[in-house]
Amino acid sequence: MGRSGLICAFLIAACCCCRRAAGVPGEAERPQPELVEVEVGGTALLKCGPSHSQGNFSLADWFSVHKEKPTLIFRVSQGQGQSEPGEYQNRLSLQDKGTTLALTGITPHDERIFLCQGKRPRSQGHRIQLRVYKAPEEPVIQVNALGISVNSEEPEEVATCVGRNGYPLPQVTWYKNSQSLKEEKNRVHIQSSQIVESSGLYTLRSVLKAQLTKEDKDAQFYCELSYRLPSGNHMKESREVTVPVFYPAERVWLEVEPEGMLKEGDRVEIRCLADGNPPPHFSISKQNLRTREMEEERTDDNGVLVLEPAQKEHSGLYECQGLDLETTASLLSDQQELVVNYVSEVRVSPAAPESQEGSSLTLTCEAESNQDLEFQWLREKTGKVLAKGPVLQLRNLKREAGGGYRCVASVPSVPGLNRTQLVNVAIFGSPWMALRERKMWVKENSVLNLSCEASGHPRPSIVWSVDGTASEQDQDPQSVLSVLNVLVTPELLETGAECVASNSLGRNTTVIILELDSNRTTSLSTSTVSPYARANSTSTEKKLTEPESKGVVIVAVTVCVLVLAVLGAVLYFFYKKGKLPCGRSGKQEITLPPSRKGEFVVEVKSDKLPEEMGLLQGSNGDKRAPGDQGEKYIDLRH
Repeated sequence: MGRSGLICAFLIAACCCCRRAAGVPGEAERPQPELVEVEVGGTALLKCGPSHSQGNFSLADWFSVHKEKPTLIFRVSQGQGQSEPGEYQNRLSLQDKGTTLALTGITPHDERIFLCQGKRPRSQGHRIQLRVYKAPEEPVIQVNALGISVNSEEPEEVATCVGRNGYPLPQVTWYKNSQSLKEEKNRVHIQSSQIVESSGLYTLRSVLKAQLTKEDKDAQFYCELSYRLPSGNHMKESREVTVPVFYPAERVWLEVEPEGMLKEGDRVEIRCLADGNPPPHFSISKQNLRTREMEEERTDDNGVLVLEPAQKEHSGLYECQGLDLETTASLLSDQQELVVNYVSEVRVSPAAPESQEGSSLTLTCEAESNQDLEFQWLREKTGKVLAKGPVLQLRNLKREAGGGYRCVASVPSVPGLNRTQLVNVAIFGSPWMALRERKMWVKENSVLNLSCEASGHPRPSIVWSVDGTASEQDQDPQSVLSVLNVLVTPELLETGAECVASNSLGRNTTVIILELDSNRTTSLSTSTVSPYARANSTSTEKKLTEPESKGVVIVAVTVCVLVLAVLGAVLYFFYKKGKLPCGRSGKQEITLPPSRKGEFVVEVKSDKLPEEMGLLQGSNGDKRAPGDQGEKYIDLRH
């Protein structure tokens, strides 16, 4: 090296030493800036020196360094601060005796280096790197609603993910069924872009493109945003979405609802299904039993054939055809047999059975079904099962045997599949009255409804002994109820009313006695009997209790109480006299007056149902005349 080269090297070294001695900001070798992290909207605390420094910062200048250009923003003199005009003029203040500068209202634009330079000789400047953070909003995902075809040769757009107002720019990751997706040539492509808002915040937009297969028809896609805050790393996930995936059908089949055994009356749906998306156009055909050809049935837009109600004629072979409107390919399902189980109308013979008392009658029930049938016979008025099987034998018929009998034909293997038929058995006999006699308390000039009911075969007709407006109503094929509307007159009170029922085999009557009582409230009620009670009535009529007023009931109760009191006194008297040995062994007879001893007569009023009375009569072998409808008396004197 020559003399001139040595001189140049010496001058350069000397110049460097002078610069380091002068302490000019940005020229000497600088240590790493102190890092301060703040979220947007917060306050940054900038210390004029390291935290362990003991220097005096009562005289210092603060600079904002942007693009390596320092700008004075704040002066400190004697512990007092003064802002310089500019963007930070109203956001700066001193803390900790002038050692800390507080910057409020942090925005992304504040992310830069701040420099604190002391004014004393050989004072070193302190550099601070301010980092700003802002969590992005929840990511919004938009799926491709038009769908993707598996036949596409290039990746198609699956969904778009947008994360707004984050700082710095967040990172995006895409997932399918919780597995992260990476770039894959001709399979997966992720394209992201960002927008810087006027606030300095970032909006990220990411588009996922992929080539999908049939297996992706139920795949769940979502995106994840990763970002950092002073507190550490964080992430936010979008909701999961499913993209429509289109693929041609490979198979078509039929489905029937409800499953299991079908019966007539059910609502049945025959539905076409396919494994393609969108499903092809469907049509359902049924085999014509005569020609053996498949004939198309009318279905709704979804390819569903509704049978409501299902009939046995709907049974047969069905098949479904699917036509892909895009490829014009046609698929045919396997044939499926539909069986609608049925029971035909039940027939009973004879259809109108009638017989004489004491004779026998045979009822036969018939029906058809595609399944095994069971028959049983029930008494209509009681619901009691009389016999199982298609034949019912009725022997030694009595009047009570008349009425309804129901045959039930059912299929045990198909719950709820049954049919019934009701037949009425008529027993020849003279009219049979529901009431023999009745007494009514009435008021003169009042209006009454008098009722009379009779049954028999042939069906009886009813006439009244008094004038009035009469109306008839059939209770069953052998019973009739007549109601007479009359005005209570002195003549009617004297004669009463008589209802006469007659047919070709005889006649019978019901007598209604009218009693005048001005102190009573007349009960203008029509005497009726329930259908079962009427059907159970026998030729021996029951005498009903006369209506009594409340006053009579009170008097009767009072008399009973007095009688019980007197009887108690008599018993106590006998006990005191020793004639009533209580608690002693043996038995003693209470002595009665001679005139009354041994003359007890017990009156027994039958409260059995008429049908039970008929059974009792049959067992004893007694028959009573149709007109003999009084009460029974049992003489216990002997």
